[in-house]
Amino acid sequence: MDKMEIYRAVGTCCKQIMFSVNEDNILTACIFIHGCSGNQQAISKLAVGRHIDEVIEKLKGIPCKGNTSCPDQLARALIAYKERAEKANA
Repeated sequence: MDKMEIYRAVGTCCKQIMFSVNEDNILTACIFIHGCSGNQQAISKLAVGRHIDEVIEKLKGIPCKGNTSCPDQLARALIAYKERAEKANA
């Protein structure tokens, strides 16, 4: 199983996002902690199995409360993951 990453969400009902990405940059798991259960289950089902760049492209910038949302927070979590991975491989 791929390592679960933990991202602390900001500005949303969701408090944390736990996710994993495989060696091909495919999102393999996505769990939201707190918030709207149905919405978060839908986001996870639609995002898991997709390349993280595609998930970022589709979800980045979606607003809900203020300037962010649970989908936007997942995009931000994946961007932060990519930045860490790029630094580790440099």
